[in-house]
Amino acid sequence: MKKRHSIHLLLAAAALLLAMAACTKDELADGNRLPEGQYPLEIARITLGVEGGEAQPWGTPQTRVSEIADGTGSVFDAGDLFAVQIDGKDEVGIYTVQDDHTAKAETPLYWSDTGEHTVTAWYPAKSGTIDLGNQSQSLAYLLYATGTGDYQTPVTLTFAHQLAKVRVTPSDDALDQVQSLQLYTYTQCTYEKGEVVQGSQEGWIEMKPCEYTENGATINCWEANVVPDYTITKLRANGTEERTLSSAITPVAGKFYNITLDYDPGYTTTTDDQGQTIYNTDNEKGLKNLAKLVNEEGKTDIDITLTGNITLTGEWTPIGTESQPYTGTFDGGGKYTITGLKIDQSGTDYVGLIGRLGSGGTVQDVTLTEVNVTGGTFVGGIAGQNDGTVENCSVNGTVTGRGFTDTGGIVGTNYGTISGCSAEGTVTGSVNVGGIAGGSYLGATIVGCYSSAAVEGSSTVGGVVGNLGNNCSLIACYSTGNVTATLTTGYAGGVVGVNAQGSVTACYHATGTVSGQGNVGGIVGMNNNSGQTTACYWSSNPANGIGKMDSGTNGTIKVDGTTVTWQNAVDAMNAALNGSEWRYELTGELPTLKKQ
Repeated sequence: MKKRHSIHLLLAAAALLLAMAACTKDELADGNRLPEGQYPLEIARITLGVEGGEAQPWGTPQTRVSEIADGTGSVFDAGDLFAVQIDGKDEVGIYTVQDDHTAKAETPLYWSDTGEHTVTAWYPAKSGTIDLGNQSQSLAYLLYATGTGDYQTPVTLTFAHQLAKVRVTPSDDALDQVQSLQLYTYTQCTYEKGEVVQGSQEGWIEMKPCEYTENGATINCWEANVVPDYTITKLRANGTEERTLSSAITPVAGKFYNITLDYDPGYTTTTDDQGQTIYNTDNEKGLKNLAKLVNEEGKTDIDITLTGNITLTGEWTPIGTESQPYTGTFDGGGKYTITGLKIDQSGTDYVGLIGRLGSGGTVQDVTLTEVNVTGGTFVGGIAGQNDGTVENCSVNGTVTGRGFTDTGGIVGTNYGTISGCSAEGTVTGSVNVGGIAGGSYLGATIVGCYSSAAVEGSSTVGGVVGNLGNNCSLIACYSTGNVTATLTTGYAGGVVGVNAQGSVTACYHATGTVSGQGNVGGIVGMNNNSGQTTACYWSSNPANGIGKMDSGTNGTIKVDGTTVTWQNAVDAMNAALNGSEWRYELTGELPTLKKQ
């Protein structure tokens, strides 16, 4: 739409010259009565009253239908029909706008006496239904007019809007993001004699692009005329991006309403009880923009909370990098799922939803499904590397490491704490590959986790952890997936590939197979540097709980179903977990974990 300047549309007198009339205006038929059909109603001009409400860029009256090409205003189109009545009598006259903006009486009205009378008019001329649904090319209008006059005085008709106008003006930041706009309101209304009878068919109205000049600047906007009294609470950009208005609008006929549309980053902020800002999002756009805040603007400590399920499309850029780790709290909201995390970066290290989770950082209650993550070294579904805390998270899908080391279903490399997490699907890498973590080092802890993923690598492959390092703890964890090491010198364990001076307590492997051409164990592939295993059970194919025992303790026992049952295992594992908040319970064929 072009800029609407104030105009008064002047229409030349529409009176028909009566050739050789039997009488003139000075010749009355009888008293104040006029000869029938002799004195036509003359229209001096038509104006449209100013729309009420907010101040308008065009300031004063506008007319009905079309926009002038040079942007100087709007005018009635030739051929537009409006209806006229005198004193509300049954007889209706129809007048047509001409090319020269005069009016021609298609069905004229005539004065019947010399008195002053009220004249009403309306547009459109015939009652019916207006379709408001698509105003992208032309706005919908409904007008009603009144005026007074007599047989000697041409009538001035002042029309008033019977619909309301809503304009949406995007801010500079938002403008480039908007290709179309819609309002949710009535898309149809019935009308009689220019007045609304009833709105109907709730739905989305397509708005018309417009522009106006303010303080010398061209302002881009969108407009639509709407049925009064329907409360408008939302709009939609580009056909899909729905926004809730900060303040609802209940339009009044003839009023004008302006909505400023700010850029929508896809997230909102709230403040918690401690005054900490929380960034909330329930959509892909918001999550990707939050990743940019961390990676590009250096806001590495922001707290992010999901407020709805999110489906990701295209390539994901991990939050946090090796040199700039994420140190905030990423909260899945306890019940929301991220679907379709996809990363295909074989030559890139630190790959996952989070690239690197720094010390003090937390990822909690996050569920990932339909994951397809491929990276180089340090690759995990939740985080490539964890220096903080990952708890109550789950990953379903495929995680692949193309680099030398450390691929895990939850975390590639763990230097922090992982608790209450689970993985299913497929985890594939080279060295140090695990269903939960590829490697866990320098006093890190993994507790209360389980994996049903199929785990495969060349060496140091574990159903839960590939490589359990110095002073690290693996407590109350189990695996039920296949575990495979492909190198002839490789190590494969149902729970841990290599236990290098760590401690494995109350863990088990069942159901899946553990296989390889090197050292294979139902619990640990190789135990060295005084690694400890306590109250650990397996029931799968390997003959030994530990494939190669260099040093340390061997607390592994096979469940044969006769002398040792899973109930025996549960009792012993819970005894070993004395003081821990995690316990096993046997309600089915295999033990499951429960946090006290």
